Amino acid sequence: MTTLTGPGSVSRLDTLSKKLIVVLAASSALGPAAMQILLPALPTIKDDFAVSNDVAQLTLSLSMLAIALGTLCYGPLSDKYGRKPIMLLGLSITFLGSLFCLLADTITLLILGRFVQAFGGAVGLVLARAIVRDVYGASEAARVIATLVMVMVVVPMLSPAIGGELMARFGWQSVFVVIAVGSGIMFVLLQLSLPETLQESVPFEGVVAMLKTFGHLLSSTAFRGYAFCVAFVSVVFFSFISAAPEIMVTVLGRPATEYGYYFVMIPLGFMAGNFVARHAGSSRDIDELINTGGAIALAGIGAAILLQLAGLHHPLALFIPIAVAVFGNGITLPNAQAAAINEFPKMAGSASGLTGFLQMFLSAIAAQGVALIFNGTVYPLLILMLVASLLSFSLFRLAMASKRNGRLGSGG
Repeated sequence: MTTLTGPGSVSRLDTLSKKLIVVLAASSALGPAAMQILLPALPTIKDDFAVSNDVAQLTLSLSMLAIALGTLCYGPLSDKYGRKPIMLLGLSITFLGSLFCLLADTITLLILGRFVQAFGGAVGLVLARAIVRDVYGASEAARVIATLVMVMVVVPMLSPAIGGELMARFGWQSVFVVIAVGSGIMFVLLQLSLPETLQESVPFEGVVAMLKTFGHLLSSTAFRGYAFCVAFVSVVFFSFISAAPEIMVTVLGRPATEYGYYFVMIPLGFMAGNFVARHAGSSRDIDELINTGGAIALAGIGAAILLQLAGLHHPLALFIPIAVAVFGNGITLPNAQAAAINEFPKMAGSASGLTGFLQMFLSAIAAQGVALIFNGTVYPLLILMLVASLLSFSLFRLAMASKRNGRLGSGG
């Protein structure tokens, strides 16, 4: 395997080692995991600092905002200064933010520390995908990104359970020690093993230039279609995990302890979709896989609505069809992410960053929106998921049509 010495190097990596891909996958999961690991402790934090539930909730909602903002910043910086130094910078910010949280003695300082921690943790979401795209071609990149996405989704899903165990045994502050240690370990591993993968640096002229770069990306109909396809797939996912615990208790009349058992089907569905995306990527076109995944997701959500209308209100009647929908999303997401980045391979960092921002920003809005439209039934959630899935599928079809017309226009 050849290595790179820095931006503009003429040599090129042929592949990434499996160990390095695992570390990159872990770095992509760090931000979301750090955001969600504190969830079980929110009631305790509210009591410890004698604040309202809304104030305590800021430790979560502002973390989502910080990740969204971070995804905008790291891409353009990495296109200019290289993937490795910016990745290490983000991990350093995560480490410092975690220590800040550990030492915080007021809710204001804790919220600020959480913002810094999440802002740093966003670096892996952006640069792991950009590094993969630097090294691999379009179809192979989609297969490797599928691995990154699987870890990025599954690890945060396990984070609340891990956080609950840590809180019970060592106190809620212990979660920050875990994140600090994890970011420190990743810093060392990437410092030692990650070569620079950026071939040619792109000038960074400041915020105005960054916004112009994003404007240039969004001027492409194909990029818009794929990027918003990714974003609305994420809306489907995050709106469900935000609302499902409340629906389980108040709508389906089940104890909260049962939720975790049924919820296992959701990450399993997503992992199965990622498995298909990885292994079918070598034989099937990216657009074909996105089309298949989108159709499966629509079918799953449609089945969930029909089962509810038929009066089947058992948790299985909700979780099984949604697991099918998430299976489809697991096929769609890595391929649509790769397709968006492939539109501008020389600006892979910026393209990945803007795509990540759209994911987190729209998902944060959806997570809050689900709570606002909840009416004591499951239908507002399912309708929101159906609309998001339809938008995702329609925008992908728009992107595909734009590429086809472009090829026809050029005589291809």
